[in-house]
Amino acid sequence: MTSSELWTRATADRYDAEESEMSSAAVLEPTLAFLAELAGDGRALEFAIGTGRVGVPLQQRGVPVAGIELSEHMAAVLRRKVEGDTLPVAIGDMATTTVPGDFTLVYLVYNTITNLLTQHEQVECFRNAARHLRPGGRFVIELGVPPLRLLPPGQVAVPFDVSEQHLGFDTLDPGEQILVSHHFTRDGEDGRYRRDTSQHRYAWPAELDLMARIAGLELERRVADWNGAPFTQESARHISVWRKPTGGRPSGPPTA
Repeated sequence: MTSSELWTRATADRYDAEESEMSSAAVLEPTLAFLAELAGDGRALEFAIGTGRVGVPLQQRGVPVAGIELSEHMAAVLRRKVEGDTLPVAIGDMATTTVPGDFTLVYLVYNTITNLLTQHEQVECFRNAARHLRPGGRFVIELGVPPLRLLPPGQVAVPFDVSEQHLGFDTLDPGEQILVSHHFTRDGEDGRYRRDTSQHRYAWPAELDLMARIAGLELERRVADWNGAPFTQESARHISVWRKPTGGRPSGPPTA
Protein backbone atom coordinates (compact mmCIF):
# COMPACT_ATOMS: atom_id res chain seq x y z
CA MET A 1 0.00 0.00 0.00
CA THR A 2 1.27 3.46 -0.87
CA SER A 3 0.70 6.71 1.02
CA SER A 4 -2.16 7.67 -1.31
CA GLU A 5 -5.35 8.85 0.38
CA LEU A 6 -8.28 6.50 -0.21
CA TRP A 7 -11.52 7.67 -1.84
CA THR A 8 -14.59 6.91 0.27
CA ARG A 9 -17.94 5.56 -0.93
CA ALA A 10 -19.61 8.97 -0.52
CA THR A 11 -16.88 10.73 -2.51
CA ALA A 12 -16.99 8.08 -5.24
CA ASP A 13 -20.78 8.28 -5.56
CA ARG A 14 -20.75 12.04 -6.15
CA TYR A 15 -17.52 12.19 -8.16
CA ASP A 16 -19.03 12.07 -11.65
CA ALA A 17 -21.60 14.76 -10.87
CA GLU A 18 -19.02 17.10 -9.39
CA GLU A 19 -16.60 16.54 -12.28
CA SER A 20 -19.21 16.79 -15.05
CA GLU A 21 -17.31 19.58 -16.79
CA MET A 22 -14.26 17.31 -17.08
CA SER A 23 -16.49 14.75 -18.81
CA SER A 24 -17.75 17.18 -21.43
CA ALA A 25 -17.00 16.60 -25.10
CA ALA A 26 -14.85 19.73 -25.20
CA VAL A 27 -12.51 18.22 -22.60
CA LEU A 28 -12.69 14.55 -23.50
CA GLU A 29 -12.49 14.61 -27.30
CA PRO A 30 -8.91 15.94 -27.56
CA THR A 31 -7.87 13.72 -24.64
CA LEU A 32 -9.26 10.59 -26.25
CA ALA A 33 -7.85 11.44 -29.69
CA PHE A 34 -4.37 11.99 -28.19
CA LEU A 35 -4.41 8.73 -26.25
CA ALA A 36 -5.98 6.63 -29.02
CA GLU A 37 -3.30 7.73 -31.47
CA LEU A 38 -0.54 6.66 -29.08
CA ALA A 39 -2.23 3.35 -28.29
CA GLY A 40 -2.47 2.50 -31.98
CA ASP A 41 -3.42 -1.15 -32.45
CA GLY A 42 -2.25 -2.10 -28.95
CA ARG A 43 -3.69 -2.10 -25.45
CA ALA A 44 -3.87 0.81 -23.00
CA LEU A 45 -3.48 0.70 -19.22
CA GLU A 46 -4.81 3.53 -17.07
CA PHE A 47 -3.26 4.04 -13.65
CA ALA A 48 -5.82 5.39 -11.13
CA ILE A 49 -8.69 4.76 -13.55
CA GLY A 50 -11.26 5.96 -11.00
CA THR A 51 -14.85 5.92 -12.25
CA GLY A 52 -13.72 5.52 -15.86
CA ARG A 53 -14.13 9.13 -17.02
CA VAL A 54 -11.40 8.54 -19.65
CA GLY A 55 -11.02 4.77 -19.72
CA VAL A 56 -14.62 3.93 -20.58
CA PRO A 57 -14.96 6.23 -23.63
CA LEU A 58 -11.46 5.25 -24.77
CA GLN A 59 -12.53 1.61 -24.69
CA GLN A 60 -15.69 2.55 -26.58
CA ARG A 61 -13.46 3.98 -29.32
CA GLY A 62 -12.05 0.54 -29.88
CA VAL A 63 -8.90 0.70 -27.73
CA PRO A 64 -8.64 -2.31 -25.39
CA VAL A 65 -8.31 -0.72 -21.92
CA ALA A 66 -7.39 -2.13 -18.52
CA GLY A 67 -7.11 -0.23 -15.27
CA ILE A 68 -5.54 -0.12 -11.84
CA GLU A 69 -7.48 1.62 -9.07
CA LEU A 70 -6.77 1.94 -5.35
CA SER A 71 -10.34 2.69 -4.25
CA GLU A 72 -12.83 -0.17 -4.46
CA HIS A 73 -15.60 2.43 -4.22
CA MET A 74 -14.39 4.28 -7.32
CA ALA A 75 -14.07 0.98 -9.19
CA ALA A 76 -17.61 0.06 -8.16
CA VAL A 77 -18.92 3.20 -9.86
CA LEU A 78 -17.00 2.23 -13.01
CA ARG A 79 -18.58 -1.23 -12.85
CA ARG A 80 -22.02 0.37 -13.23
CA LYS A 81 -20.90 1.55 -16.67
CA VAL A 82 -19.02 -1.44 -18.09
CA GLU A 83 -18.52 -5.12 -17.25
CA GLY A 84 -15.26 -6.50 -15.96
CA ASP A 85 -14.64 -8.72 -18.99
CA THR A 86 -14.85 -5.64 -21.22
CA LEU A 87 -12.66 -3.35 -19.10
CA PRO A 88 -10.78 -5.27 -16.39
CA VAL A 89 -9.68 -3.32 -13.30
CA ALA A 90 -7.17 -4.51 -10.70
CA ILE A 91 -7.63 -3.12 -7.19
CA GLY A 92 -4.31 -1.85 -5.89
CA ASP A 93 -1.85 1.02 -5.99
CA MET A 94 -0.29 2.30 -9.20
CA ALA A 95 3.29 2.05 -7.89
CA THR A 96 3.38 -1.71 -7.34
CA THR A 97 0.24 -3.42 -8.71
CA THR A 98 0.68 -5.30 -11.98
CA VAL A 99 -1.76 -6.72 -14.52
CA PRO A 100 -1.23 -9.45 -17.15
CA GLY A 101 0.15 -8.74 -20.60
CA ASP A 102 1.94 -5.78 -22.10
CA PHE A 103 0.72 -2.44 -23.43
CA THR A 104 1.54 0.14 -26.06
CA LEU A 105 0.26 2.90 -23.74
CA VAL A 106 0.19 3.51 -20.00
CA TYR A 107 -1.34 6.79 -18.89
CA LEU A 108 -2.13 8.92 -15.85
CA VAL A 109 -4.49 11.89 -16.24
CA TYR A 110 -5.81 14.78 -14.18
CA ASN A 111 -2.82 15.16 -11.82
CA THR A 112 -3.23 11.70 -10.32
CA ILE A 113 0.50 10.97 -9.95
CA THR A 114 0.42 13.55 -7.16
CA ASN A 115 -1.75 11.15 -5.15
CA LEU A 116 1.51 9.35 -4.40
CA LEU A 117 2.87 11.42 -1.52
CA THR A 118 6.57 10.55 -1.65
CA GLN A 119 9.21 10.86 -4.33
CA HIS A 120 10.10 7.19 -3.91
CA GLU A 121 6.53 6.12 -4.69
CA GLN A 122 6.40 8.36 -7.75
CA VAL A 123 9.65 6.84 -9.02
CA GLU A 124 8.15 3.37 -8.47
CA CYS A 125 5.12 4.47 -10.48
CA PHE A 126 7.41 5.19 -13.44
CA ARG A 127 9.09 1.81 -12.94
CA ASN A 128 5.68 0.14 -12.90
CA ALA A 129 4.71 1.86 -16.13
CA ALA A 130 7.95 0.67 -17.73
CA ARG A 131 7.27 -2.90 -16.56
CA HIS A 132 3.94 -2.90 -18.39
CA LEU A 133 5.11 -1.26 -21.62
CA ARG A 134 6.25 -3.19 -24.63
CA PRO A 135 9.36 -1.79 -26.38
CA GLY A 136 8.38 1.39 -28.19
CA GLY A 137 5.38 1.94 -25.90
CA ARG A 138 4.60 5.27 -24.25
CA PHE A 139 3.89 6.50 -20.75
CA VAL A 140 1.73 9.67 -20.61
CA ILE A 141 1.14 11.96 -17.65
CA GLU A 142 -1.16 15.00 -17.43
CA LEU A 143 -0.01 17.27 -14.61
CA GLY A 144 -0.31 20.86 -13.49
CA VAL A 145 2.78 23.01 -13.11
CA PRO A 146 3.22 23.89 -9.40
CA PRO A 147 1.72 27.39 -8.95
CA LEU A 148 4.59 28.78 -6.87
CA ARG A 149 4.97 31.81 -9.13
CA LEU A 150 1.52 32.94 -7.99
CA LEU A 151 2.52 33.05 -4.32
CA PRO A 152 3.28 36.54 -2.96
CA PRO A 153 6.09 36.65 -0.38
CA GLY A 154 4.95 35.25 2.95
CA GLN A 155 1.75 33.70 1.56
CA VAL A 156 1.03 29.97 1.35
CA ALA A 157 -2.37 29.78 -0.40
CA VAL A 158 -3.34 30.04 -4.08
CA PRO A 159 -7.03 30.11 -5.16
CA PHE A 160 -7.92 28.03 -8.22
CA ASP A 161 -11.72 28.37 -8.31
CA VAL A 162 -14.02 31.05 -6.92
CA SER A 163 -17.64 30.56 -7.93
CA GLU A 164 -21.10 30.54 -6.41
CA GLN A 165 -21.09 26.79 -5.95
CA HIS A 166 -17.44 26.19 -5.11
CA LEU A 167 -14.42 27.81 -3.49
CA GLY A 168 -11.12 26.05 -4.02
CA PHE A 169 -7.59 26.94 -3.00
CA ASP A 170 -4.27 25.18 -2.57
CA THR A 171 -1.83 25.57 0.31
CA LEU A 172 1.77 24.69 -0.48
CA ASP A 173 4.78 23.49 1.49
CA PRO A 174 7.76 24.04 -0.85
CA GLY A 175 10.15 22.26 1.50
CA GLU A 176 8.26 18.96 1.36
CA GLN A 177 6.67 19.57 -2.07
CA ILE A 178 3.26 18.91 -0.53
CA LEU A 179 0.16 20.67 -1.82
CA VAL A 180 -3.16 20.48 0.03
CA SER A 181 -6.29 21.22 -1.99
CA HIS A 182 -9.15 22.73 -0.01
CA HIS A 183 -12.70 22.61 -1.40
CA PHE A 184 -15.79 24.35 -0.05
CA THR A 185 -18.75 23.10 -2.10
CA ARG A 186 -22.35 24.30 -1.76
CA ASP A 187 -24.22 21.17 -0.74
CA GLY A 188 -28.00 21.24 -1.23
CA GLU A 189 -30.49 24.08 -1.20
CA ASP A 190 -29.96 25.18 2.40
CA GLY A 191 -26.84 27.16 1.48
CA ARG A 192 -24.46 25.07 3.56
CA TYR A 193 -20.99 24.27 2.32
CA ARG A 194 -19.21 20.92 2.53
CA ARG A 195 -15.47 21.05 3.16
CA ASP A 196 -13.08 18.51 1.63
CA THR A 197 -9.29 18.41 1.58
CA SER A 198 -6.78 16.22 -0.22
CA GLN A 199 -3.00 15.95 -0.06
CA HIS A 200 -0.74 15.81 -3.11
CA ARG A 201 2.99 15.70 -3.80
CA TYR A 202 3.72 18.05 -6.66
CA ALA A 203 6.65 17.55 -9.02
CA TRP A 204 8.29 19.71 -11.64
CA PRO A 205 8.60 18.55 -15.27
CA ALA A 206 12.38 18.19 -14.95
CA GLU A 207 11.94 16.00 -11.86
CA LEU A 208 9.55 13.74 -13.77
CA ASP A 209 12.10 13.46 -16.58
CA LEU A 210 14.67 12.20 -14.08
CA MET A 211 12.16 9.68 -12.73
CA ALA A 212 11.61 8.52 -16.29
CA ARG A 213 15.35 8.08 -16.86
CA ILE A 214 15.60 5.99 -13.69
CA ALA A 215 12.86 3.78 -15.11
CA GLY A 216 14.59 3.51 -18.49
CA LEU A 217 12.19 5.79 -20.38
CA GLU A 218 13.04 8.68 -22.69
CA LEU A 219 11.16 11.96 -23.07
CA GLU A 220 9.53 12.06 -26.49
CA ARG A 221 7.42 15.20 -26.27
CA ARG A 222 5.87 17.70 -23.88
CA VAL A 223 2.92 19.94 -24.76
CA ALA A 224 0.70 22.34 -22.83
CA ASP A 225 -2.64 20.62 -23.49
CA TRP A 226 -4.28 17.70 -25.26
CA ASN A 227 -4.58 19.76 -28.44
CA GLY A 228 -0.79 19.94 -28.66
CA ALA A 229 -0.20 23.61 -27.82
CA PRO A 230 3.49 24.39 -27.21
CA PHE A 231 4.67 24.08 -23.61
CA THR A 232 6.22 27.34 -22.37
CA GLN A 233 7.21 28.92 -19.08
CA GLU A 234 3.68 30.37 -18.89
CA SER A 235 1.93 27.01 -19.22
CA ALA A 236 -0.23 26.01 -16.25
CA ARG A 237 0.01 22.29 -17.03
CA HIS A 238 1.69 19.82 -19.33
CA ILE A 239 1.07 16.56 -21.14
CA SER A 240 4.34 14.63 -21.17
CA VAL A 241 5.10 11.52 -23.22
CA TRP A 242 7.99 9.18 -22.45
CA ARG A 243 8.91 6.26 -24.67
CA LYS A 244 10.36 2.88 -23.80
CA PRO A 245 13.35 2.23 -26.07
CA THR A 246 13.16 -0.62 -28.55
CA GLY A 247 16.74 -1.76 -28.01
CA GLY A 248 15.95 -4.02 -25.08
CA ARG A 249 17.51 -1.74 -22.45
CA PRO A 250 16.33 -2.70 -18.92
CA SER A 251 13.89 -0.38 -17.19
CA GLY A 252 16.30 1.43 -14.91
CA PRO A 253 18.76 0.23 -12.25
CA PRO A 254 17.64 -2.46 -9.83
CA THR A 255 15.82 -1.41 -6.67
CA ALA A 256 18.09 -1.51 -3.63
